[in-house]
Amino acid sequence: MSEQTGNQMTVNSAGLSKNDYRGAPSTLCLGCGHNAIANQIIAACYELNLVPEKVVKFSGIGCSSKSPTYFLSRSFGFNGLHGRMPSLALGAMFGDHTLEAIGVSGDGDTASIGFGQFKHTVRRNLPMVYIVENNGVYGLTKGQFSATADKGLSLKKQGTNPYLPIDIAMEALVSGASFVARSFAGDPKQVKELIKAAFSHKGIAVIDIISPCVTFNNQEGALHSYTFGKEHEVPLHDISYVPPRDEITVEDFEEGTSREVTLFDGSSLILKKLEKEYDPTNRWEAIHMLEDAHRSNELVTGLIYIDPDQPTMYDNYNLPDEPLNRMKESQLRPSRQSLDAINASMI
Repeated sequence: MSEQTGNQMTVNSAGLSKNDYRGAPSTLCLGCGHNAIANQIIAACYELNLVPEKVVKFSGIGCSSKSPTYFLSRSFGFNGLHGRMPSLALGAMFGDHTLEAIGVSGDGDTASIGFGQFKHTVRRNLPMVYIVENNGVYGLTKGQFSATADKGLSLKKQGTNPYLPIDIAMEALVSGASFVARSFAGDPKQVKELIKAAFSHKGIAVIDIISPCVTFNNQEGALHSYTFGKEHEVPLHDISYVPPRDEITVEDFEEGTSREVTLFDGSSLILKKLEKEYDPTNRWEAIHMLEDAHRSNELVTGLIYIDPDQPTMYDNYNLPDEPLNRMKESQLRPSRQSLDAINASMI
């Protein structure tokens, strides 16, 4: 960051002020957790010195999918069909892998109608930040239960939910995600640090963020309420993101109380141990931890799992350095010899 004097605004290393990362005024309910998340996306992108024109936004349908309007107004965005955001992201990023991708979805958009698309995008390890703003209801259509609503939840106009909820973090883990995290919209520092780490990760970065719906699902005792989150949040660690090439300084850490995870671009995550001895690179331990948290009725937040070395979709297809959508037709069209060889192999 560089400080400007006089009436000039503070700008980052990209020469941009925080206002350059904002979007339109929010039309969501006052106090909606989605607004808090949008604010942390703005802060994270500003601190990472990202150029908005190099970031592309994706969303589907729902309150959550309105969120990209409220950040990065200079970035191009796709607002697609309900549950189809992952297909948009895959096509766009396959066309130009030099861009940074962020998709914002909801628990209905991801865990109901878009569940299949979510799972296949995760297993392909498409490089993108995939945020699920999870409130347990369909807030845009008057508060019906979503697939993540806790069993036994009673809402005035919907009755009682008889079904077990889908755990988005668990589903991401078992589908092979290379970065899985969970946070709470009421914990802005943790949300911001996880988003910064997600942008620096090489692969799919799924962040399930409990985001209270103040209109339809904010009663005391509900898993997705603000009160429950504040009273039951159990952070796995205190997270600090260290940009690449910056000197790493860690103060007041005793030996064995912190863990450093280096990401592909040279940046690092410093995970300070709190109450639990936990290894976020151990997939089996992550699954076991989520099961224990469910039984204990705890909202465990933080970096749940990371594998910085897992091959991405780009690696599997050996994409060239030049984006496909910048190539000429002569570069994309197979030669006569290669077509003859393919046809000959099928005889």
